[in-house]
Amino acid sequence: MKYSAVLYWLIGIAIAATAIAVSFHFDDYGRQFMMQHQNPAMRNFMRYVSFFGDWPLHAAVGLVLLGLAWRRGSEEWTRIFLAMLLAMLLAGVAGTVIKGTIPRARPSVHTEIRWGGPRFSSKYEYQSFPSGHVGASTAFFGVLLIARRRVGLACLPIPILIGFSRMYLGAHYLSDVVCAAVLGTLCALVVAHFLLLPIANRNSKLRWRRG
Repeated sequence: MKYSAVLYWLIGIAIAATAIAVSFHFDDYGRQFMMQHQNPAMRNFMRYVSFFGDWPLHAAVGLVLLGLAWRRGSEEWTRIFLAMLLAMLLAGVAGTVIKGTIPRARPSVHTEIRWGGPRFSSKYEYQSFPSGHVGASTAFFGVLLIARRRVGLACLPIPILIGFSRMYLGAHYLSDVVCAAVLGTLCALVVAHFLLLPIANRNSKLRWRRG
């Protein structure tokens, strides 16, 4: 059991590292593609996606669902929605720290120096890495994917569309989005391990006893 868990982690790390390396390689190609396919209607649509895809709406939906689950007395769904909110919070804090320590100019900023700038600054122009929108959304729905695979898969297009909107609007490079997705996934795994694993273990013991 422990060997298979280690193997899964190694495979996951290898996939994440490959995805990050490839994304950095295609940063310029991705930016050029977005610039070549700009049109007013799509840009307006992506603005709405980016606006509603930020963490406040995720938090509002999560809190409403958490309240409903708690009121109905569902301990399992209460833990799931709480884990979703905590994973998003963890991704937000981690992303903010990374943005402050590793400043990166956004694609829309006209500068020859892509990396560097004032550290822990409130300047929006140098907070490209990683994408806060994508990190928060991936962590949020990542927990749902771990807890309820079918529902999580149905919601998976949401963080993907949010990531595309951030690149389309010139707010992030491809690597910003991919690294944020990896960060969000890691946060989801950590929170799910501590909040959802006890439920899974308890349910498996109950099924074993009934069988």
